[in-house]
Amino acid sequence: MINHLITLEEFIIRSQNRFDGATGELSQLLRDIGLAAKIVSREVNKAGITNLLGRHGSENVHGESVKELDVFADEQIKSALARSGIVSMMISEESNELIRLESSSGKYIVFFDPLDGSSNIDVNVSVGTIFSIYSRKSPREEPARESDALQRGDSQSAAGYVLYGSSTMLVYTTGMGVSSFTLDPSIGEFMLSDDDIRIPDFNPLYSINEGNASGWPVGVKEYISYIKQVDPETMRPYSLRYIGSMVSDLHRTLLLGGIFLYPPNVSNPQGKLRLMYECNPMGYIIEQAGGLAIDGKGSVLETVPQSIHQTAPVYMGSRKNVEKLQEFLRRYG
Repeated sequence: MINHLITLEEFIIRSQNRFDGATGELSQLLRDIGLAAKIVSREVNKAGITNLLGRHGSENVHGESVKELDVFADEQIKSALARSGIVSMMISEESNELIRLESSSGKYIVFFDPLDGSSNIDVNVSVGTIFSIYSRKSPREEPARESDALQRGDSQSAAGYVLYGSSTMLVYTTGMGVSSFTLDPSIGEFMLSDDDIRIPDFNPLYSINEGNASGWPVGVKEYISYIKQVDPETMRPYSLRYIGSMVSDLHRTLLLGGIFLYPPNVSNPQGKLRLMYECNPMGYIIEQAGGLAIDGKGSVLETVPQSIHQTAPVYMGSRKNVEKLQEFLRRYG
């Protein structure tokens, strides 16, 4: 229970003070990301007025059309990370290559998707920003290496997302539970909403793009068929909830429970979502809240990445929902 108003900055400082020897660098980085999120939130809320809707006329590394607001969000986050002086390398969904910063001695590597769900921008549906932070392994007096970026998801120092919806929310974890903050536009501050989010163990809700059903693995097809059957004792059929923005769909799943599925299909046999700046950060948050995040074989956070833009199938949400899916995946190979 939160008895009085606590700002994001105050909460970060309090959390930092719990650790002897904390340098404050991660705290500063989280505050910088919070500042960038405020700027992006302001522009998202007035995008139709300032001509930030519509296509930019280019494509990103994944062949997806880039929108004006994508570019704006990407620039703001890059600027915030570069100013911090504590980031040596950053990787954006919108960039082909690793971006090495002048502050080559910076401790952290940051992956980010500047505007997840941007195909929804033109129709005023919620979008979001996802970020993932790793501590570099190489000596800080040397330039950061690509191997510093290619770490497993369970090595993340912090991960989070910002949801730009009816209100703007920032949700993050540093490996000690999940906290959420809501932006109060009247004072320009993120205020603590919940300092220990726990995902329900079960909810008969599922989120998946059923348009890809013909190409799903057999185990996924059988699971979806199972949860559509009528059986009041097991609360079936489940209800479908799908927005098409990973941040939006998983934010709902985090708070209400259920399962989010993005299996491989004919067009994307290795999955479509990016491991390093979508699956890993969101999976880390879900698991820190008591849920499960798998790739169909094991924990998605244990996947050893081979490239910065690697894709992966992913299933995450309430523990009992995901465990039931695992039964079908094991049964049907």
